[in-house]
Amino acid sequence: MIPGKETTVEKNNSQKDKSGSFELFDIEHFLRRILKNWYWFVLMLLIGYCISWMYGKYYAQNIYASNLSLSVSNNTSSYFTPNQSINFIWGQGGNQDGIYLKKMLLSRSHNEFLVKELDLFVNYSTKGSIKSTYLDKDDSPVFVQIDKKHLQQMDYPITFIPKSGNTYEVILPEKGESTNLYNYELEGFQNIKGYKKPANKIIKVGEWFTAPNLKFRLLQNPGTPSIKLENIIVNLSTVNQSVNGIVSTIGVEFDKEINSIMIITKTGLNLNGTVNFLNKSVSELQKKRLLDKITVDKNTDTYLQDNLTGIRKKLDSSANVLNYLKTSEKLYDIKDRDEKSLTKIKDLEAKKADLTSKISSLNTIKNTLETQNFDKMISTSAAGFDDGMFSASVSELKALYLKRREMATIYTPNSEPMKEINRLISDAKLSSSNSLNTYYNGYNIEINKINRQVSDANADLEAYPEKERRYLDAERGYNMIEATYNSLLGRQNETKMRMATNQSDISVIDPAKNVGQSPIGPNIKGTKLLIMGGLLLLPLLFILIGELLDNKVRNIKELLSATKIPLLGVVGNNNNENMLTVLDQPKSSVSEAFRGIRANMRFLSGENEKSKVVLITSSIGGEGKTYVSINLASVLGLSDKKTILLGMDLRKPKIFGDFKIDNKYGISNYLTGEVSIDQIINKTNIPNLDVATSGPIPPNPSELLMSNKNIKFIEELKNIYDFIIIDSPPVGLVADSYELMKYSDTNIYVVRHEYTEKYMLKMITEKYHNNEIENLGLVYNDYIIKQGYGYGYGYGYGYGYFDEDKNYKEPLLIKIRNKVQTIFNKK
Repeated sequence: MIPGKETTVEKNNSQKDKSGSFELFDIEHFLRRILKNWYWFVLMLLIGYCISWMYGKYYAQNIYASNLSLSVSNNTSSYFTPNQSINFIWGQGGNQDGIYLKKMLLSRSHNEFLVKELDLFVNYSTKGSIKSTYLDKDDSPVFVQIDKKHLQQMDYPITFIPKSGNTYEVILPEKGESTNLYNYELEGFQNIKGYKKPANKIIKVGEWFTAPNLKFRLLQNPGTPSIKLENIIVNLSTVNQSVNGIVSTIGVEFDKEINSIMIITKTGLNLNGTVNFLNKSVSELQKKRLLDKITVDKNTDTYLQDNLTGIRKKLDSSANVLNYLKTSEKLYDIKDRDEKSLTKIKDLEAKKADLTSKISSLNTIKNTLETQNFDKMISTSAAGFDDGMFSASVSELKALYLKRREMATIYTPNSEPMKEINRLISDAKLSSSNSLNTYYNGYNIEINKINRQVSDANADLEAYPEKERRYLDAERGYNMIEATYNSLLGRQNETKMRMATNQSDISVIDPAKNVGQSPIGPNIKGTKLLIMGGLLLLPLLFILIGELLDNKVRNIKELLSATKIPLLGVVGNNNNENMLTVLDQPKSSVSEAFRGIRANMRFLSGENEKSKVVLITSSIGGEGKTYVSINLASVLGLSDKKTILLGMDLRKPKIFGDFKIDNKYGISNYLTGEVSIDQIINKTNIPNLDVATSGPIPPNPSELLMSNKNIKFIEELKNIYDFIIIDSPPVGLVADSYELMKYSDTNIYVVRHEYTEKYMLKMITEKYHNNEIENLGLVYNDYIIKQGYGYGYGYGYGYGYFDEDKNYKEPLLIKIRNKVQTIFNKK
């Protein structure tokens, strides 16, 4: 049975609808192309590995992280640490001391203090042959001390090369001098006049280097660096850049089980730098916090002492009045006293006195804020509350006021930076005022409630005589003043206790250490995989694009599935010098393929009918139409079938060259009446094969082929020959072959492997399924046989069956497979 030939001749509707439709993407061919181009993937993998190795060793900057854990004690009495405050978010409710401290650790003011105190705006690095390595200050044998009163150029790398003794060569960049220089005192830029590039110079440790855009000196590192450096590169940055860079690399978290334990993380390009920064940051914070607590407690003690002095005078005066009433009016022993009501009133007024004292402290705090006299701020505990958020807002307000005073020396009052700082101050003032108002409202509500309860209790004392009521009022006044005095005295004792035992509320549990932590970034392994994977995708992408853009027929199964036209045979690649493969290489696999086509032709028109006229065509030139015609005619002639080959491609004559026939007279001459039929028929080396060449190219080839004389010519030849093989014009270029197919018994359409375009098969497929063409079969030409694929045509490679097997070299994988099979098949 012919592959693709249906058991019934008629075509159903589903076949017609799908005919000529090829798959957009041939996954099988795509995979074959990938296997065929395996060396590109290996090459890309090697290149990717080399690039990723170079990246990891010479270009990737490792990011390190160190941690420090500390404990925060409760009842913090401070509002602020001098020059420290922050805008920061903390999401754990109920831990106001932790919130406050976290704000301070991440604050701009705290980190700005560290930047200025520790000269963190001086950045150290060293450069090897390719890669630069960032250094901690202590890794450098010398420190750079700048003159902050002198204008300095930012982002201007200064290289120091160690020389003999304590001397260093200062090498400045070849270009890049700027007239826009930075003032560290004002923290702003200023323009200067142009200047010549400063010359390189050798300086001693301690000697000042002065240039229009720089002024610094080198100081000897008191420690001994662990590594010897061939060069030290210093870059200066602004205070703002340094602070922003530091704040963005700090993280603060609280322990999930004990929220008073904080874990601070610092990331950076140098491990020692992160360790030193964390330890110094917390150490400075401890000092500042302790100083702040002492200052606030002293202010609170002074405030309470002043209030106690005033209250003491009132208490003495009230005691004198009470004693006078007792002795002169004899009211010390009132009969039938309502002790229950009097006790209730005494307790209520004691509470009222305490609340009044707290409101007085609130007023003092409020006045301090309004007058910006932060150095006189008292503890919120004097006002009866501890509010970390309020403390943070006051801390922020103080820092903003200080910042505004600094900015006022640079900017005008109506400039945008001043407007922005004023807006931030207004927001901070509103936040602190809202916090105070909350306590004001709470205390006033409590006082109003107490007043109502006292009024109700007083109703029970209305029955007493006037003298006795006067005594009771004096007694109540004394009790209230005494309660106020005791309340203030108790707070003073608490303050003095804190002052006596004052220590920082920050205790370091685990300091930051360099224990050889591995870098946390970048993800070098992931980057390597990404680089190698990306390069591996390049050939895959090219192959995929080529596959999508490739419209050539490459797959026999797909061809048959799309066209539903029977396959007569598959012809391999012609390695012969001419087209006479069947004659020159009769034992080749190609010759055997043509014999198979000869055998399969009878199935097209029925086994009882002879295929007299066989028309061979293709889509365009170059697909092997003439090659198939010559060899099929040769096979038929060699099988004792009287055969004639007609060269009816009048526009492009070919056949005569291979058979060494003169093309002076041919079919075109016969159809124009110039010669007789006997004059155009030529004998060949095959006794049963004759050839009629095309002859000279006529001006009207279509009219000649469609003429009645040509039809009669074919009919006359049918009486003489068993087979008439017509080499006709390509149907993709001219329509001549479609007309000739009306008179042929068998039609063969040649498709060339990896040459014929898929869209070219659309017309012939439609005509076949519309029954416009009968007895049509396909020949798949120039197919390079790959072991393990195909339909079985051209079998025998490596088995000594065909001539090609003499030069056949068995692939290594096949050798291994056969060897394994031989071992396991042994009995």
